[in-house]
Amino acid sequence: MAASMTISEAAQASGLTAHTLRYYERAGLLDPVDRGASGHRRYDEADLARIAFLSRLRSTGMPIRQVREYAQLLRAGPGNEAERLALLEAHRDTVRARMAEMERHLELIDYKIDVYRRQL
Repeated sequence: MAASMTISEAAQASGLTAHTLRYYERAGLLDPVDRGASGHRRYDEADLARIAFLSRLRSTGMPIRQVREYAQLLRAGPGNEAERLALLEAHRDTVRARMAEMERHLELIDYKIDVYRRQL
């Protein structure tokens, strides 16, 4: 049997809270997590790998609706790779556009910093 961990251990390993892990499960982002004889959730390495990727999608601004769509495609298994690819490519384009916008903002901030440095 694969090593498993409690929700507290999974939270610590993933950097998320136990509340967030429960939410991910309720929201359909994760498959129902296995439970031990006591009824408590038991997470394995595959769960942690999926949690890590989904939390990265969230941290790059992917809306829950799209993360759920991606998770549903994964859950459906082979045969929908083109849909997964399209979803990830569209999100990548969105992230790149936001990064370019942030770069423009940073350039303006650097300009203002240079203005103030020249005044000192």
